[in-house]
Amino acid sequence: MKVFVTGVNGQLGHDVMNELAKRGHEGIGSDLAPAYKGVADGSAVTTMPYVSLDITDKEKVAKVIAEVKPDAVIHCAAWTAVDMAEDDDKVSLVRAVNAGGTQNMAEAAKAADAKLLYLSTDYVFDGQGNTPWKPDDNNYKPLNVYGQTKLEGELAVARTLEKYFIVRIAWVFGLNGKNFIQTMINVGKTHDTVRVVNDQIGTPTYTFDLARLLVDMVETDKYGYYHATNAETEPGGYISWYDFCVEIYKQYGLQTEVIPVTTAEYGLSKAARPFNSRLDKSKLVAAGFAPLPDWKDAVRRYLEEAKL
Repeated sequence: MKVFVTGVNGQLGHDVMNELAKRGHEGIGSDLAPAYKGVADGSAVTTMPYVSLDITDKEKVAKVIAEVKPDAVIHCAAWTAVDMAEDDDKVSLVRAVNAGGTQNMAEAAKAADAKLLYLSTDYVFDGQGNTPWKPDDNNYKPLNVYGQTKLEGELAVARTLEKYFIVRIAWVFGLNGKNFIQTMINVGKTHDTVRVVNDQIGTPTYTFDLARLLVDMVETDKYGYYHATNAETEPGGYISWYDFCVEIYKQYGLQTEVIPVTTAEYGLSKAARPFNSRLDKSKLVAAGFAPLPDWKDAVRRYLEEAKL
């Protein structure tokens, strides 16, 4: 199978390319940079084809996809700087990437008769209540520009294509880029205490595990909306960012005190964050897909690989 992957200089795209290589699929990576910029892990990803591509360039996207003729597109590229997206001078660019770029990829995939998998986010919902969001819930009320533009990307895919997967994820961490684990360990090494919010609830997603699922998906025609994060340690055992940080320090061996605070007390974010990021993942199992492993195990494996 030939798979075109966008955003391969990011955490998820990098791992998707590695997963494709492991399975003997032909992966073609793309990103804005003139060359691949992955972590130096000795993996096969660095030897796979790479195309420098601005997804907001409609004609270039159409030309590249027409030339590559992929069987599937895994669309990881996105504007993910949530707070910066709120800046007045950035909104149009964020929309051009997350909505317009996705529309371009969807149209190109349709012309090539390729299936498309689009990565989205729990931020398409308003984050209220404490009931896990189901994949086919459509009571969208994004709280910020990032969530709104990712929703617009979802709608572009669903309106343009019949052969598509929309996979919502949350709290992402992986080797190829900055993430919460890396940040909190760096802070914990230089501070006696750290303040972490305890009223935003969800579960994290390790890109290494997610990449396996995404390739599983594009090997099928089980199209539709899905939610995918690492599993709760116990049924219904969603966690806060505070809980996440406590476990990170426990596994890493840091004695730094973690102080739970409310989002209001923390008060540093420009963009509104959802309080309820619980994602119901039961549809994955119903469709025959293997769920992602327990989040604590994912943290353990990440720390072993990252060598922070």
